Amino acid sequence: LVEAAVTELSMAISRLIHVYSSSFDANFQLASIPRSPLCAGISLNSQLSFTVCAAHNIPEAWVTSYKVFSFSCSLTYAGKIICQVKICKNTPVKRSFFFLADWNEKVNFPLQIKALPRETMLTIKLLGVNSASKNTDVLAWTCCPLYAKERLIHGTVLLRLALCNTLPTAVITPGICSTETPTSATLQIDFPETDLEFIKPEPEERRGDLVEPTQECLKHIARLSQKHSLLLLSEQQRRILWFYRYSCNNQNCFLPLVLGSAPSWDRTTVSEMYALLRAWRFCDPLEALGLLTFSFPDQDIRRAAVQQIENVSNDELLEYLPQLVQVLKFEWSLESPLVKLLLNRSLQSIQVAHQLYWLLKNAQNEVHFRMWYKKLLAALQFCAGQTLNNEFSKEEKLIRILEDIATKVKAASDPKRKEVLNRELSRLQQFFQEVKLCRLPLNPALVVQGIEAESCSYFTSNAFPLKISFINANAPSGNINVIFKIGDDLRQDMLVLQIIRLMDSIWLQEGLDMQMIIYRCLSTGKGQGLVQMVPDATTLAKIHRESGLIGPLKENTIKKWFHHHHPLESSYQEAIRNFFFSCAGWCVVTFILGVCDRHSDNIMLTKAGHMFHIDFGRFLGHAQMFGSIRRDRAPFIFTSEMEYFITEGGKNPQRFQEFVELCCRAYNIVRKHSQLLLNLLEMMLHAGLPELNSIQDLKYVYNNLRPQDSDLQATSYFTRKIKESLECFPVKLNNLIHTLVQMSVGSSAKPPAPETVPQEWMMLDTQRSIARATILGFSKKPDPVYLIQVVQTCNVVTFVEKSFHQFSKLHSHLQKQFPSHALPEFPHSWHLPLMDLEHKRVKDLNLYLKQLLSGSRKLANNELVLSFFLNWSKNTSAEHLSSLTLGSQAAGQKPGVQLVISYESTCLTIMLKHMRNLHLPDGSAPSAHAEFYLLPDPCEVSRRKTRTAPKGSDPTYNELV
Repeated sequence: LVEAAVTELSMAISRLIHVYSSSFDANFQLASIPRSPLCAGISLNSQLSFTVCAAHNIPEAWVTSYKVFSFSCSLTYAGKIICQVKICKNTPVKRSFFFLADWNEKVNFPLQIKALPRETMLTIKLLGVNSASKNTDVLAWTCCPLYAKERLIHGTVLLRLALCNTLPTAVITPGICSTETPTSATLQIDFPETDLEFIKPEPEERRGDLVEPTQECLKHIARLSQKHSLLLLSEQQRRILWFYRYSCNNQNCFLPLVLGSAPSWDRTTVSEMYALLRAWRFCDPLEALGLLTFSFPDQDIRRAAVQQIENVSNDELLEYLPQLVQVLKFEWSLESPLVKLLLNRSLQSIQVAHQLYWLLKNAQNEVHFRMWYKKLLAALQFCAGQTLNNEFSKEEKLIRILEDIATKVKAASDPKRKEVLNRELSRLQQFFQEVKLCRLPLNPALVVQGIEAESCSYFTSNAFPLKISFINANAPSGNINVIFKIGDDLRQDMLVLQIIRLMDSIWLQEGLDMQMIIYRCLSTGKGQGLVQMVPDATTLAKIHRESGLIGPLKENTIKKWFHHHHPLESSYQEAIRNFFFSCAGWCVVTFILGVCDRHSDNIMLTKAGHMFHIDFGRFLGHAQMFGSIRRDRAPFIFTSEMEYFITEGGKNPQRFQEFVELCCRAYNIVRKHSQLLLNLLEMMLHAGLPELNSIQDLKYVYNNLRPQDSDLQATSYFTRKIKESLECFPVKLNNLIHTLVQMSVGSSAKPPAPETVPQEWMMLDTQRSIARATILGFSKKPDPVYLIQVVQTCNVVTFVEKSFHQFSKLHSHLQKQFPSHALPEFPHSWHLPLMDLEHKRVKDLNLYLKQLLSGSRKLANNELVLSFFLNWSKNTSAEHLSSLTLGSQAAGQKPGVQLVISYESTCLTIMLKHMRNLHLPDGSAPSAHAEFYLLPDPCEVSRRKTRTAPKGSDPTYNELV
């Protein structure tokens, strides 16, 4: 009997050790795993059932507050509940080695096992009936995947209960199933012993009796695709997309929208989704980012997405790394294709490894996913090797020292603060004596070898951030100044700066350099991080203070400041150029992202002329409120003093027109990439950022991007926003309040700012070139004259008239200048009898123009060609080569109007862009509007009228009729 009892006890202990070590991250396991007999009669056709045995180790505090305990179970998929079962069997607590609720209750779900998707999650909540209030409270929860690998969960499983009543319902994935050794309540579940494996549906099309969509339907599909994000589609719109799924392709839709519109994830639907996935041809690998969001748990779909992203270079992958780290939450295992991709790329690139390290380090602060990211970080460190891990260790130690110094400086009293800082800086000096060199977490390319203690200080804001001046190991580059902050969540700043950096790279790819300064920022832990300092930069508030008490209300403050710093004409003009482009760039990015809390203390100017914004604690339109009044009432910051500087006090009003053109061009370029921007923001919805956590936040950016608008409509819209910003007086009032608050006694001494004679405007432009030229028709005068529409690469449209003789002359000049170039064949002047010569010539000359302008850039941008089509002679000075002009500058003082005309879908659209050189007979500037007619029109039924622009000789409209 004793032997039998000992054997039974040994087997029970063995089973317990096996269950424990396979359920949690234990550092031991059985030498031989005990086999359990399979349960007979259970197949994929059976209903899902299991036994909830007990909740062990219930906290003593609960035992005194709650008299009985129960539980509820639910099956979820992609955050949606498939089926729910509530057990009302209330059980009192027993006392054994610890307190436990012993239910031993069988749970049946009325669903066949084969009907459940592979990525189904089981969630169980522990409920307690409060002794005092008799209310039922959720005390703890836990979850586990039904198919951890391809095999259905089986045998006895122990699950650690999370002791909180807030279940993150939107993100129930294996990543939140903590396998840490339990310190408190643990749930025991017995699943039937089976060896059932998931059978994956095969790709299969089911077109059935689907009818071919009409042209109108196809247009509707294309309009729906402009939503770009699945979360922005209504149920009705999703039904339409799924109904026409076999008519969707890469020309009229995006795959994430089509697959995400599927009505369910049952086997039949999933097999159709696989068929669509297999047949789809991606235009751009980045389209696949939309398949990595929480909406797509299916492992095969995610694998296909990763296969597309593998086509992206390491440098490009760096731009999207924060989002890829976030969607690791939705992976089904730590050996998923996405995890392998990131680890492989970290082996190829130190930049990727370095940024991935700090992103994973920071992600460990997310409560529910702490262990998931901890394991991923361990995998990265295992791959990285000893040398790189040594670098990581040094950087971590540097951050710990900075955190300690910042905490002590913040805690010190005002008189002692400087003394505490000076004393604590010796620890940094000692650190560098030990390690010699250390890379900065902000950028692994920045290697530092010490600090310059006398240049270190702290700022007097609430958090008392440190300013640390590091000695650059590459001596010629000068010191590297950074700010270390504690008490601020810098993850939002990181995201905003990442999206702005992406917009800038989009502009650069289109050949548009907006002279953007985008500083680096890195969150290194919970409520702490590093911010790069931009050298030679001053806040607009400080510039206002230097200009006296009412500096913010003066128009010439910025102009005076730049004149003071640039006595030389050439450097002054370069500063104007840098301001012109950077101001336009920041107007566009802060509008699209809805950056709020804008005032003169978080707008900065460099002496070289670059304007940039700092501090992105509020964005997506989440403005501060004073009662019911929004603090930020302008769409973005563009004030009259900025316009005054750009237009030299109104002496060159054309420059304002050029500024509007530049803003609208930059806005339209970014709008073409709306899908990428919305995808990146959607991937961050579950990052725990305070101001990006709902569909409404995503919709805010969608509404600002207006992807459904044509370029002309968007140009008209953004022009209105520029004018709204310019006319918004509360912005100036806000800046004045900031100046008054910040102004201290004796700080109003102004530097000498000699007012120089206004300088001539040096043309601001990127090199101009012609996109296309088309002959629209001809007039039969003694010699026919052809009307040519000229479209420049900056979308400016002009019209010129030329004769056949002038075309012939241009061709002979080009032959002399480019004897070695293969010029297009020029149309012959002879013709056959009875042939309509002029119509034939129009066709031949259009072919000649197409070949000339789409061939060699040297030919197409030649001065002969430009002056022929634009009546413009090209200046060869370097300054002029980087200019941005509206149209013909040779028009002198003659009045002019600029139009863009388009005809599509039986609709004639005319955009009135700008007028120039308008004067009344007495020489004064008029308040002007434009009227349009289609002639002949004796009854004036075609008359269209624009709004009236306020008095000005060069009004801007950008208005559509």
